Amino acid sequence: MPSPFPGMNPYLERATAWDSFHPEFIVHAKLHIAAQLRPEYVVRIENRVYIHEPHAESRFLGRTDAGIVRPPSTNAGETATLAAPARVRILDSVDVQRVGYLTIRDRDGNDLITVIELLSPANKYAGPDREQYLGKRNELLRFRAHFVEIDLLRGGPRMPPAELPTCDYCAIVSRMEERPEAGVWPWRLRDTMPVLPIPLRAPDRDVTLDFKAVIDRLYDEGRYANYIYSGPPEPRLAPDDMTWAAQFLPPANS
Repeated sequence: MPSPFPGMNPYLERATAWDSFHPEFIVHAKLHIAAQLRPEYVVRIENRVYIHEPHAESRFLGRTDAGIVRPPSTNAGETATLAAPARVRILDSVDVQRVGYLTIRDRDGNDLITVIELLSPANKYAGPDREQYLGKRNELLRFRAHFVEIDLLRGGPRMPPAELPTCDYCAIVSRMEERPEAGVWPWRLRDTMPVLPIPLRAPDRDVTLDFKAVIDRLYDEGRYANYIYSGPPEPRLAPDDMTWAAQFLPPANS
């Protein structure tokens, strides 16, 4: 069954859903776009890697004289263990996060034509991940490729520019020939989602990304209805929006 909401389903923004929703949206958006592309184009899933180290740092524990050091005593007939000339403490946990995004490339030359990003919470909130993302974003905006940025999260500050319209969700389409201007598609929780143009190389016509079609398919295949309604949306909705949303919830959760 499709998502019951006419627009973005706010329950998909919950942390327990978003970790799977993000990669599944990327996969389904790829299939949706690929079905429209002419043979000279390919759409690919690529990954950006974020490494999150724990607060405890590696600490150097000491150094011995260079060479092989035997333990002071061993039992007869027992092979002595070769001791390392130095000891360190190795971090026991490093969180490596891979965040997928889409690229459309020329099939033969592999030239980058369009980049499509779906924002994650780490991109939006202040911190090193946001700074890394903005740096990569600025680099792409200087590159001769189209750039599409999709924000399906109500939480967190919007990405630049500051003059974006007031909205719950938005998408930006930056065509390389129109920079520094870009098109913006803003919408509210109660609005239907737009069909977004995805630019290609001139003179080829745009393909499209139909948000509702993509989300309905992944919502059904991912069986999100089985678990995302076990708690309130994140961030919580205003009381009048919560009353409005209640009409779309499955019967057991209404």
